[in-house]
Amino acid sequence: MLHVALSLSNKIMARPRVSAGGGLPALIYSWRMGRQAGGFWKLYKRLRSKNACKTCALGMGGQEGGMVNEGGHFPEVCKKSLQAQAADMIAPLSDDFFSKNSIELLGKMTPRQLEFAGRLSYPVMAQAGESHYRRVSWQEALAASASAFKAISPEETFFYASGRSSNEAAFLLNLIARAYGTNNVHNCSYYCHSASGVALSKVYGSGTASVVLDDLQSADFVMIVGANPASNHPRLLTQLMHLRRRGGKVVVVNPLKELGLVRFRVPSDWRSMLWGSKISNVYIQPRVGSDVALFQGVLKALMERKGVNEAFVSEHTEGWEALREDIEAQDWSQIIDCCGVTKKEIEQVAEMIFASERGIFCWAMGLTHHAHGVDNILSLSNIALAKGWLGRPGCGLMPIRGHSNVQGVGSVGVSPKLKEDFARKLEALYGFSMPTHEGQHTYASMQAAHAGKVRGAFLLGGNLYGSNPDLDWAEKALRSIDTTVFVSTKLNPGHIFGRGKTSIILPALARDEESQQTTQESMFNFVRLSEGGTPAVAGEMRSEVDIVASFAEGVLDKGLFDWSELRSHASLRAAIAKIVPGYAPIDKVEVDGEFQIPGRTFHRPSFNTPSGKAAFCVTKQPESKFPRDALRLMTIRSEGQFNTVVYDEEDLYRGAEHRYVVLMADEDVKARNFVDGDWVLVETDTGALKVQISTCDIRGGSIAMYFPEANVLVPQLLDPQSKTPAFKGIPAYIKALDESALQVVS
Repeated sequence: MLHVALSLSNKIMARPRVSAGGGLPALIYSWRMGRQAGGFWKLYKRLRSKNACKTCALGMGGQEGGMVNEGGHFPEVCKKSLQAQAADMIAPLSDDFFSKNSIELLGKMTPRQLEFAGRLSYPVMAQAGESHYRRVSWQEALAASASAFKAISPEETFFYASGRSSNEAAFLLNLIARAYGTNNVHNCSYYCHSASGVALSKVYGSGTASVVLDDLQSADFVMIVGANPASNHPRLLTQLMHLRRRGGKVVVVNPLKELGLVRFRVPSDWRSMLWGSKISNVYIQPRVGSDVALFQGVLKALMERKGVNEAFVSEHTEGWEALREDIEAQDWSQIIDCCGVTKKEIEQVAEMIFASERGIFCWAMGLTHHAHGVDNILSLSNIALAKGWLGRPGCGLMPIRGHSNVQGVGSVGVSPKLKEDFARKLEALYGFSMPTHEGQHTYASMQAAHAGKVRGAFLLGGNLYGSNPDLDWAEKALRSIDTTVFVSTKLNPGHIFGRGKTSIILPALARDEESQQTTQESMFNFVRLSEGGTPAVAGEMRSEVDIVASFAEGVLDKGLFDWSELRSHASLRAAIAKIVPGYAPIDKVEVDGEFQIPGRTFHRPSFNTPSGKAAFCVTKQPESKFPRDALRLMTIRSEGQFNTVVYDEEDLYRGAEHRYVVLMADEDVKARNFVDGDWVLVETDTGALKVQISTCDIRGGSIAMYFPEANVLVPQLLDPQSKTPAFKGIPAYIKALDESALQVVS
């Protein structure tokens, strides 16, 4: 587990150095990133290349050129895209880096220090008992990988993909894993938006957003729930700015008041840069974990206002009567007591919805990261259906997905259970029989590893270790695996604390360095074509497709596949076109252009359910499991990070100078006889962490801490429907602490 030493000081925590998100600090940061990347012009050329953005799934780039969205708008760029691009352009690790730095020493480095140590440019391996990773040839690395996996039962392995991989690499990973004999194939979405996919499939038969980018441009109401796009999806703020300018309304629901969701300076807009743009009309701060009650309250107020679209409900939905009876039976006092939001505030939101013509509901992990994440989204969807905001332009439901191709990775089959038609077509095209055992989702593979039932793991990108709850448990699980193969561009804590007994790291090219074109799918179901380019640094890096193919060629029976064909991205796209629903145009994407996947977005009220109607779902307020003296902990990301990758220790928008802080309401700090800046111990039933108090505008009774460091506090509790760990809504206690070196306590 990561141990970090800091000097303890009880100075008052710094306040945010900015009064709004974006703006001049973002531009200055851009110049700084340019210097880091070897010159701003060099960075700009990379950003303008015809490649999809490497960060969030909002999507930009591709064949229209970098920093251009599917609507043709330029410039579309944000700090996250700059950070990711500049990080890929840093110098490679020196030849003697691993001989000078033992695994123990690497374990003392912070995630940021590992990120900026340098690009991985040659394969390395550490076998059982070795104190250092050591440089090896590709031949040795692949031979060791193949030898290990050939000696293992396929059911004792798993294959995992992050959302940064291409469709081509992910499809190939799915193919070779099934041919090898395992259904233990999964991706990072199980730890983020799996709840969205489960819920939306129930509502309208598709697990993705019901809207496209143009819908945001015609809506006059947007609700942002459990998300902080000002930090994590900054380009979405441009859409909210324009919505406000045309008279639309924005409601934000978040226990934590986020500076960038109150006011933001959009760098590409001169008026916004000069005077700033107000983002939220209303900012609602419920208790952590009380979203079902809040949404029930909004729907109840809308019903009492006679705001239900009866014609739409009657003609295009099912399940309304049961839901109506349930909502009418809800007691206002119980709703208010549960969520902590006044009836007046709830009615204010309902009135805005009533008065608006076209609305979109957006959310992220503030809804999905709960033991009742699916119910959170179903409850929110009920409001959209009641208003008739589904199946027409400018209306719908929009999960704000994190990684640039996390949706595409799932589309092309990186999932434990394939749909029957998909599986049969895969078998027919490639001439092998699918394994029949039940596949493991991500957390199930972790459980199997902890029980000693996983002997091999192949990880295509990401930081699986850091993404898990209960990091002590996660480390023990992953360290028990006999052989782990990583495909990575840079080091992260997973290579240290999540390595197998034998650990092999294979260096990969980034998306804009590939010699063949690749494709990515945005959260709007738009498929982009990335042209690749030349490597930003010198080294032995290979494409993800070539790495996966080379690994599989050594593991699988000879003659099973034509490996030259499976190394051809165009051939892989031809196979995807024949197998993956909605992906038929990908076969000719180089000629016919990028495309919208049909059958997933809805501008007419005809849905992919058996009845063709959208479904209302009755949800219940979760039983409160919070002792009276406990605070409700939620894990969050900082302005200076992307997923588990930390680019900056400081959180500019929240005023935190380092990552070992607990964000608390002033009333909760005073009630416990602490002051801002005190070092304290945060305890849960799972673990404890020494952190510094930082007072902020957060709902009383709720606290927030940074992911993944705070994952030592997160219990092994899942949403039973989505299998997503509950990283939010955790009973936590604040205890006094004597001054000493900062360390993780478990």
